[in-house]
Amino acid sequence: MNKIFIVERFCLIGHIISMVFGLAGMLLIMPNADIILNLSAIGQTIMQFGLVGGGAVYMIFGAIAVFLYAYRLIGLVRALGFLLPSLLISLSSELLGTSTGFPFGHYSYLSGLGYKIAGLVPFTIPLSWFYLGFVSYLIARVGLEVDQKPSWLRHTGAIALGALLLTSWDFVLDPAMSQTSFPFWYWHQPGAFFGMPYQNFVGWMGTGALFMTVAAFLWSNSPLKLDQFSLNPALLVYLSNFAFAAVMSLSAGFPIPLLLGLIVGVTPAIYLWFRGSRTKTSFTSQPEPQVKSVEVAFK
Repeated sequence: MNKIFIVERFCLIGHIISMVFGLAGMLLIMPNADIILNLSAIGQTIMQFGLVGGGAVYMIFGAIAVFLYAYRLIGLVRALGFLLPSLLISLSSELLGTSTGFPFGHYSYLSGLGYKIAGLVPFTIPLSWFYLGFVSYLIARVGLEVDQKPSWLRHTGAIALGALLLTSWDFVLDPAMSQTSFPFWYWHQPGAFFGMPYQNFVGWMGTGALFMTVAAFLWSNSPLKLDQFSLNPALLVYLSNFAFAAVMSLSAGFPIPLLLGLIVGVTPAIYLWFRGSRTKTSFTSQPEPQVKSVEVAFK
């Protein structure tokens, strides 16, 4: 388990560092082409790789880190119980969306996010649905004490809040990433919300809620058993990805989506994390082994 923890932390650090380098590349290097021209041949090769594949690297690191985190935290079966539905359902929604316009609206992906499945959806996109979806749902589920005080209302609330946290990230990310100087996707029919159709948010909420519902059903037979520090990596992943989106949004001149994301995403996430990690009754710890005392008589 120690080796898994080391690999998880390595990938988590790589995930965050990759986002920082990605921001530097998109906001500093790409708008100033002369910087690239003045690099050595090796430097230009590295920069070209970063521009073509850099967007994929941070999502791959994030997906591996979160899967290992889930495996270490809740076991392989339940980790797969979230991974597989989130990948399959999100990929299906994305393929449907890029083909028909439902459920997100009419859009297409450009280059920079890796190989496209069926020529439509980069393979990294379902990975991002998985790792952001998992930490969003985990924070909501633990914060609402679903496993300690189970009820249909708490289950429904955790799914709804988890989907909202996930969608709040897109509030901030989507306008900037589709309208930056090097966009990663574009809308065929720009909408009223800073170029995004409102339908996109409905699609995000619906897709996230659907695979979270499937995961909740698959987890129903065994409550989560966590300690008080278990949510820290989940919050770190959520806030670091939100920070990436926030910087992109501000650089593109979109402060209102950022403000909205802070209100409906970051604020409830921090509250739920605080509630889940500070309330002792919110966790069911593994029972400590009982050791019987043995008296030894010395003659």
